[in-house]
Amino acid sequence: MRIGPYSIDPPVGLAPMAGVTDKPFRLLCKRLGAGLATTEMTTSDPKLWTTRKSLHRMDHAGEPEPVSVQIAGYDPAMLADAARYNADNGAQIIDINMGCPAKKVCNVYAGSALMQDEALVARILPAVVAAVDIPVTLKIRTGWNRDNKNGVRIARIAQDSGIAALAVHGRTRADLYQGEAEYDTIAAIKQSVSIPVFANGDVDTPQKAKAVLDSTKCDGLLIGRAAQGRPWIFREIAHYLATGELLAPPDTSAVCEILCGHLEALYAFYGEVAGVRIARKHLSWYAKDRSENAAFRAVVNRAETAHEQLRLTRDYFAVLSAELPLAA
Repeated sequence: MRIGPYSIDPPVGLAPMAGVTDKPFRLLCKRLGAGLATTEMTTSDPKLWTTRKSLHRMDHAGEPEPVSVQIAGYDPAMLADAARYNADNGAQIIDINMGCPAKKVCNVYAGSALMQDEALVARILPAVVAAVDIPVTLKIRTGWNRDNKNGVRIARIAQDSGIAALAVHGRTRADLYQGEAEYDTIAAIKQSVSIPVFANGDVDTPQKAKAVLDSTKCDGLLIGRAAQGRPWIFREIAHYLATGELLAPPDTSAVCEILCGHLEALYAFYGEVAGVRIARKHLSWYAKDRSENAAFRAVVNRAETAHEQLRLTRDYFAVLSAELPLAA
């Protein structure tokens, strides 16, 4: 699939996730097969653009193209300015967040809260598209709640506004991440527009990826939570879509090397103190399929230095290698 001048190959991307899709994780997922990796959402409020958090989110040095940056807000002019600012600072695709269900985002009328106001959506989208000369994409949900599923109407507004591609999480805002994704609604949205559409939600195996593409007729997939602790899922899905065959999962030694490389990237990007702290959630995700996970977390989360965190991690995986292969 294509977004503007960019070929998204494979058509399987990393979904933007707050507190997760930072630069180290994006680089790792791209290296392990993701065709697209979008940043966690950046604010449209210019007063916050120079904070340490925002500067980290806007660091794209050395990142392979296309660099996709997600912006969040509710004011058309501010979002247009944010799009220009990010384009001037390395963004090659601007993604607008109308999918986040978090209360702190929706309470300021951003994220999926915007789906309640189609007139406002119809002002925001063309304002952002007109502000930049790079592709603009949109992430939405199926609606605000089960009684107000207006994803088809929002998709048509997006297409009419010049949006280059659409991503649809198959739940309403009220559903948060509960229940099963509504692939029939994603299919209806895809059928209603001619622009490329990504399906998002509950895709956690190569077989599920193919089934969702087949049922929705979407052009691509976004993977979110299933990539946490398993970033090699992208190459597994890409291989299965291309060949119909399952790729062997990485063995315990390979997982250890991927994880330790991820930890080292976090230390380099954030500094040792913040890197060690941020690494803890990733360590939990990598070990989540093992019965020893709780004991491992209890030990490794006490590490206060990068050296100790790495040592404990390598020791843990050395024990696993001597026993059973790590679950895929």
